[in-house]
Amino acid sequence: MPIGQVTRGTTGTDRLRRVDRWIAAHPALRRADDPLVVDLGYGASGTTALELHSRLAPARPDVDVLGLEIEPARVARATAQLAEIRLGLGSGRFAPDARVSFALGGFEVPVAGGRRPAVIRAFNVLRQYDEAEVADAWSRMRARLAPDGLLVEGTCDEIGRVAAWVGLSPAGPETFTISLRLRGLDVPSIVAERLPKALIHRNVPGERIHALLGDLDRAWRLHAALSVYSPTQRWIAAVETLRSGGWPVRGGVRRHRLGELTLDWAAVAPRPLVE
Repeated sequence: MPIGQVTRGTTGTDRLRRVDRWIAAHPALRRADDPLVVDLGYGASGTTALELHSRLAPARPDVDVLGLEIEPARVARATAQLAEIRLGLGSGRFAPDARVSFALGGFEVPVAGGRRPAVIRAFNVLRQYDEAEVADAWSRMRARLAPDGLLVEGTCDEIGRVAAWVGLSPAGPETFTISLRLRGLDVPSIVAERLPKALIHRNVPGERIHALLGDLDRAWRLHAALSVYSPTQRWIAAVETLRSGGWPVRGGVRRHRLGELTLDWAAVAPRPLVE
């Protein structure tokens, strides 16, 4: 039986564009011997799996995307949607020969033929779980990865303008990423509402994620004058201020200009609870 709970299934068109372009640039995909990518918990429609393929194919034309859901009706619906696209009856947005398929499955990540995914994307899946259940879900999914594989687990708002995710290897969590639409952004800490389940209840004094968001807000305000050039220039300066302040920022301007900030997971990892 598939392991997990049925999600609300409301992830819609273009909602996951920020995390998809991050995956497209990641070595786990680009260097994979077998570029199999799993869209775990794609929801009421197969759209997110189809979008994922269209965004990853330019980087890896041989990418295969497998959408997994624990509700049979959703698998049937997505399979029928794919059949229409194969016949050229869709909107024309997706290629009829897109290397996409759908199957029944949950955190156990069943894959035919013994293949191990290069990437598993589990987005907006764990929000309905308790924080105590996150480690087990992560462990189950990580165990299914290829040796150099990547699990991306996170959350975004309804229209994909605010997102945050954890990047995990088979050994455990390695990175934490924030991705924001910079135009019209008031304060970066708006992402607090969309933190992954492992962090969302830890945004309190004494926790590392709380310190990060506070420093990021201060750096954003510090460079307010750069808004006359563009919010992108303001964000790049804010990120560099974090780096100079000792935060282990990863990547360079090419990623930062997209509204991204990636750090070592250890910099934001929850502190152990004291009984």
